[in-house]
Amino acid sequence: WAQAWDGESWTATIPLAEQRSASPTVMPVVVALAEADRRDGAPIAWRAEAPVGGNWPATAATAQVSPALQAALEANTAAPLPAPAAGLLMALLMALLGGLLLNLMPCVFPVLAIKILGFASQAGDRRGQRSAGLAYTAGVMATFLALGGTMLALRAAGEQMGWGFQLQSPAVIAALAALFTVMGLNLAGMFEFGLLAPRSLCAAQAKHPMANDFLSGVLAVVIASPCTAPFMGASMGFAIGMPAPQALMLFAALGLGLALPYLVAGFVPAVSRLLPRPGPWMQTLRRVLAFPMFATVAWLVWVLGQQSGIDGAGALLGLLVALAAVVWSFTLRGRTRWVLASVLVACTAALLLSIGGNIVRTVEPAAVASGARWQPWSASRVTELNAAGRPVFVDFTAAWCVTCQYNKKATLADADLLAEFDARQVVLLRADWTRQDPAITAALTALGRSGVPVYVLQAPGKAPVVLTEILRKDEVRAALARL
Repeated sequence: WAQAWDGESWTATIPLAEQRSASPTVMPVVVALAEADRRDGAPIAWRAEAPVGGNWPATAATAQVSPALQAALEANTAAPLPAPAAGLLMALLMALLGGLLLNLMPCVFPVLAIKILGFASQAGDRRGQRSAGLAYTAGVMATFLALGGTMLALRAAGEQMGWGFQLQSPAVIAALAALFTVMGLNLAGMFEFGLLAPRSLCAAQAKHPMANDFLSGVLAVVIASPCTAPFMGASMGFAIGMPAPQALMLFAALGLGLALPYLVAGFVPAVSRLLPRPGPWMQTLRRVLAFPMFATVAWLVWVLGQQSGIDGAGALLGLLVALAAVVWSFTLRGRTRWVLASVLVACTAALLLSIGGNIVRTVEPAAVASGARWQPWSASRVTELNAAGRPVFVDFTAAWCVTCQYNKKATLADADLLAEFDARQVVLLRADWTRQDPAITAALTALGRSGVPVYVLQAPGKAPVVLTEILRKDEVRAALARL
């Protein structure tokens, strides 16, 4: 083909075979910059509708295909999109159910237990329980809307973002580790927030007790973001292709689903009566809940190690120990408190300046041996393997994704399943989304998803098969049997 510029007009001449099915008056065109001309933060390609000049030659007669081939072609044809209203309603129901199922994910367990403690402490106070349920729901939905709105705005600005984008930042991971460390120390009984907070803040908290419930809703979403429940992936993938108001409705439905059990408990006396009465057990449970918080910190340090290397993980551990020492110093009394706290704060600041850079630095992933079972994913690699007649199984994953790690251990590490992959000559590829990767985000968008985990079986000449978020061995075997 040939192309040339004439002033501000671009003309392309493209040879076409007569065996075509249409004679369009305009054709979609994507113009991309050469690698050498690309700049960070600037667009690299533009899409346009180019008018067709000249006359189309007559089309050749359509070749007849066999009934078997026609049936195969129809089987691989995507189902028509549902009507907009029905499609939106179904997506909202899926989002609501996905948020509800998110309560069963391990990420949310610590916050669930804390909420149970809060409800139990308000036994007999029906008005207080209703207010707490409403405030918690407002916090959950507001945070879902904030994260969803930020993601949609960044995507509209040209950024390749998906659900969980905040966890791709080492700085966010480190901040969450610090937050959960402080929460763990509080639950363990080292300090009470009321003793360390300014008096004005304590007075405002006493005047507006619903603020605690609202913040616990915010915290629930922050903790839940590494987990993906069934139906969440499809509903969020549906959201990114919708107008912003409708997409935000889906994120609000996710939040409502997550908060629904507590909203019901606040308004239905029969549910709240199932909770145990207040007693000494609450203090014991509170101490026990400190350990899941510390376990979450350990997991976040591991995630940071995947993003920033062993030096980054070591730096974060050192800073967390220093943070714990600072918190402890503020529990002391008298002059000792201020002297020791000042020294420890200064030492922590110096430590942050000296080793904090290790937390946010970028570390190149380790090279994978050519004979390794799982190979790094790339779009070109998938095309190359399919062109060679090899089916491909792609695991879109991230170190911060708890559901991904569960599936990796429970399903994808199964020896019998791996043997079945080998028997069918399926190539295993892993797309690591731990840090931001526009190519992986674009691939997820093409599959109708906006977050991980996503599991895809791609056979030559067939539409990709997207499996469920909670991966089961029998589901994978059934997909392999259809190759």
